[in-house]
Amino acid sequence: MRLLSLLTWWHGETIGTWLFTRRKGVKVGEDDQGNVFYRTRDDKRRWVIFNGEPEGSRVSPDWHGWLHRTFDECPSDTPLAHKPWEKQHEVNHTGTVLAYAPAGSMRQTQPDERRDYEAWQPE
Repeated sequence: MRLLSLLTWWHGETIGTWLFTRRKGVKVGEDDQGNVFYRTRDDKRRWVIFNGEPEGSRVSPDWHGWLHRTFDECPSDTPLAHKPWEKQHEVNHTGTVLAYAPAGSMRQTQPDERRDYEAWQPE
């Protein structure tokens, strides 16, 4: 366990989560990003220990459904059937260069290249 996790939550699990996981946690599985999923022996609690930044959008829909009890079977034991039209899960790109920019957005084109806007010039 790292020293930063004793003092802060954004560098991984806190000392309380670490102790609770060691005492009562049963490892259920791991996703493709390295996040580890746990539950208590009586299955009253379910949680995830993130590998890296603790960002909720990094949990795939399969594991999200298990964490929130949408279904009881663990995705590592019983993988969900996916439709051919479903896209692969992606994390939330808001605030990054990969974020969605609609047509005409200033992020989409440079302002001097835009043709739908003319700056007002005083006479």
